[in-house]
Amino acid sequence: MADYIMTIDSDVEDIPEPAPQPKMKTQKSEDDAALNPDFVFDLADDTYADILNTGVTVQDLIKTGSKATPISVDEIVARRKLSRKRKRSADDQDGSVSEEEYEEGDSEEDEGVSDEEGFKMDELGEASDDPIRVGAEEEEEEEDSSEDEDEETEADKARKAAFFAAEDDATKEAHDSFLSMNLSRPLLKSLTSLGFSKPTPIQAATIPVALLGKDVVGNAVTGSGKTAAFMIPMLERLLYRDKGKKAAATRCLVLLPTRELAVQCYEVGNKLASHTDVQLCLLVGGLSLKTQEVALRARPDIVLATPGRLIDHIRNSPGFTLDAIDILVLDEADRMLSDGFHEELTEIINSCPKSRQTMLFSATMTDSVDELIKMSLDKPVRLFVDPKRSTARGLTQEFVRVRKESERPALLVALCKQTFKRKVIVFLGSKKMAHQMRIVFSILGMKCDELHGDLSQEQRLNALQAFRDGKVDYLMATDLASRGLDIKGVETVINYDMPNQLAQYLHRVGRTARAGKRGKSVTLVGEADRRMLKAAIKHAAGEDQVRQRSVPAEVTQKYIEKLEDLKDEIKEVMQEEKEEKQLRRAEMELKKGENLIEHETEIFSRPARTWFQSEKEKAKAKEIGKAEHEGGGKRARADAKNKDEEKKPKRDKFSGLSRRMKRRKMAMDEDKEEGVDKAVSAAIRSAKKAARPSKIGHSSTKLSSPSKARSGKQARSGGKKGKGAFDSDFGSRGSSNNHEGVRAVKGTKPNLNKKLGGGKKTGKK
Repeated sequence: MADYIMTIDSDVEDIPEPAPQPKMKTQKSEDDAALNPDFVFDLADDTYADILNTGVTVQDLIKTGSKATPISVDEIVARRKLSRKRKRSADDQDGSVSEEEYEEGDSEEDEGVSDEEGFKMDELGEASDDPIRVGAEEEEEEEDSSEDEDEETEADKARKAAFFAAEDDATKEAHDSFLSMNLSRPLLKSLTSLGFSKPTPIQAATIPVALLGKDVVGNAVTGSGKTAAFMIPMLERLLYRDKGKKAAATRCLVLLPTRELAVQCYEVGNKLASHTDVQLCLLVGGLSLKTQEVALRARPDIVLATPGRLIDHIRNSPGFTLDAIDILVLDEADRMLSDGFHEELTEIINSCPKSRQTMLFSATMTDSVDELIKMSLDKPVRLFVDPKRSTARGLTQEFVRVRKESERPALLVALCKQTFKRKVIVFLGSKKMAHQMRIVFSILGMKCDELHGDLSQEQRLNALQAFRDGKVDYLMATDLASRGLDIKGVETVINYDMPNQLAQYLHRVGRTARAGKRGKSVTLVGEADRRMLKAAIKHAAGEDQVRQRSVPAEVTQKYIEKLEDLKDEIKEVMQEEKEEKQLRRAEMELKKGENLIEHETEIFSRPARTWFQSEKEKAKAKEIGKAEHEGGGKRARADAKNKDEEKKPKRDKFSGLSRRMKRRKMAMDEDKEEGVDKAVSAAIRSAKKAARPSKIGHSSTKLSSPSKARSGKQARSGGKKGKGAFDSDFGSRGSSNNHEGVRAVKGTKPNLNKKLGGGKKTGKK
């Protein structure tokens, strides 16, 4: 029996060896940072299936037939190829190779050049002589490095210490599982069915703090699970809300910068809330206003919206307000806090109650107090997971030198034709360039689609769905797709041109190597992009692979000649597309006129929709956003203001003046030219001083001496005595009329023989 008796000491001894405990902790932290690459979140269905297919949860589709099918570039290219093939078959004497043989020859020739033979890669190490990376003087490098370093002053540190909450036990507590976070059973069931077994570092840090109701400023690398980090505590808090018809209200608001990101977050939220009674609503532009108004009447618990459409509903949808908001979340918060969204964000924050919980998340989140003070945060908790890292661990960054700007299209086509052949996102700087490269790829027989702001919402979602399903291999996109989008299986991201901001570059390359998987980014770097290249290399961690890829000159020249031959065809395709668009626009205007005649009473009976800005203010805000995106952000407002001043018509210096003032101004200019302007000005000042009224209690006549006064009086009266104001009023004209109208003195006789104006005056003797 003695073997079964256990004392306190023996109980302690029976615990497994505690010695390797610190090693386990370090191993655990490393495992936390490395995400599971085999994890698949979306097991149920596709992200955009509910939006695009019929019978959806969000019944927000445009009816079939109400809008014409969009113009397809692929159809135009295929039609032109078919007509060209028919012409060649008719003209056998031409002896030219058919289109199919031409494409087969190209593909065979391309396949003949292997990746290793066609493109050489050198690792950008310290000892490598890289013309792109270095290529500058040491002094310039020192200046750049000093500018790039974010050195905090003592005043900044003191401000941040006063603004942010101090770290406590809740923020330091580590969680290995969702079970240790005291989540409700419906939420744990949803997490289990979706394959969530272990929280990511940002989720483990955020969820316990957010459940306490504290404000949060979160930062983590792209693809680390930030969406679930704020959706899980939001749903958990909503499970304990007041229920009933009278208690129904919209309590949570999630603001997102783009429509595609809002759709993605909506799908994630629906899957996490699948075993709860929490209702979500999606408010984005491009979808039906009426359907969204119907959904808002049901008082959904969570609203996910873009700023513009949300303000539209706040002002024009009856019964919808933000008075009951308890939680406000800004995803991609650094973009939302920029000048482009400043006016809209201010309007939304003023509509929300001050006693709310606010959470901000981004991969490039700032901790600048000047930026965060706009959100009226209350002692926010700063959760920066692995702040030194800016890119994912599995990302390989490659840079291709562009010696001439005219080589960029040829380099892009060469890279995509020979090396990167599937699941490639190509980021371009403008919508026009994205559309042109889409036409080039279609003519060359490469399956591609485009994603930018000139497309309708239906076209944008269809392009994303086709790329996700593998129907197209290349997606030509602008920075619209650079933030937040989680597209499975993206192998390569190609930057056609280097963005102006490092944050934008980090978001672009963050579309690949997500959730622990490996990926590759290729950037075409010109001579003007050296500064950004140095910053990108500097922000890459030591274990990241950073390489230089070189394209042989003969390969580049080959594709330059090929694109030169295709110039005329590209112009013809664009012209044909333009003509079809004009025809569609004319048909649409005709249909619009018919509807206006047929439903005139109904259309004019609708109340006019209002907005919080005038058209001029909207245009100015758009200019500020564009200038910030292109120029770097800090001087966006000043640049837009200067641009507005330049647009104003220059006024003439005489405009707005009366004739008298204009003549006076011209006389002053003439005096200035002659050099007498100072004397004239002095004379004018003295004349004004003399005409000034005297002070009270002082004599009105300032006489220096009686003799001077007497001489001055004589000078004013023309040297004649007895002539005053009374005489001038009666218009005395001279000595001949001095006695006119005056009664003769008694005893005087008129001298009739005296000539007029002659002789002296005779008085009384």
